[in-house]
Amino acid sequence: MEIKILKNGYKNNELFYKDFLDDKIKNKEEYFSGVIHYIDEVPNFPIYIGSRNETERKALFLQAFNIISKYYLKTERDKHLDEVFWHSLFSVYKRDFLLEVYPEIKDDISKFNNIVLKSFNWENYIYKCVLGAEYINDNAISELEKQRYYELIINNLDLYNYIIKYEIFRNDKFLINMLDIVDELNLSEIMKSSIEGRPDLGKDERVGRRVIFEFNKSYPIIMSPMMEIINWRWHFSVTSIEDILYLIKKNV
Repeated sequence: MEIKILKNGYKNNELFYKDFLDDKIKNKEEYFSGVIHYIDEVPNFPIYIGSRNETERKALFLQAFNIISKYYLKTERDKHLDEVFWHSLFSVYKRDFLLEVYPEIKDDISKFNNIVLKSFNWENYIYKCVLGAEYINDNAISELEKQRYYELIINNLDLYNYIIKYEIFRNDKFLINMLDIVDELNLSEIMKSSIEGRPDLGKDERVGRRVIFEFNKSYPIIMSPMMEIINWRWHFSVTSIEDILYLIKKNV
């Protein structure tokens, strides 16, 4: 399938939004750069997984991980990690799907921008799923193992978000090590829990977020992205929030 790539200027453009609603984008050459990407199949998958119940969120994330893994990772990395590729695919070729699944985008341009044209970073659901699928596919051996890691990401989404937020931790080995340790030592609930009695840290500071923040602050004194898993096991072989934060702050 040919995917005509948009040129700069479409984001936050009210005329682009109107033409999307009126199904006119594909017929206006002024929107396109002249670049064309080719991809065999482009099946639909959830691109926005907002306020849903836990069971539904998990199902939608798994669907996105598996479809991206099977079809979209076949493209070159600079394509499936390109914001404009995804914006072109969905705003031009997936209009009917978007209007059916996310009817709120018909209400105003801000909802359209937040769901369809959201910046391609750690807050974007497509980005979360593409990066996670890529990292897991590069490391998991069996299909069963891939599903296990996908579920670990979903069950530790807050921690995952903060891992991919920081550039130095945005690598497959660090992610796999963190997921394995959290799973092995049953730290998921601890990592998701709020830090009480520390208003100086913010209104909704979580342990997992603080772990990643402290590692980021300690780098390169602690070369955390390159640590072997044996070091991670010792580093997190504790049971209390206080012990985890104490170890990190002491640069142990």
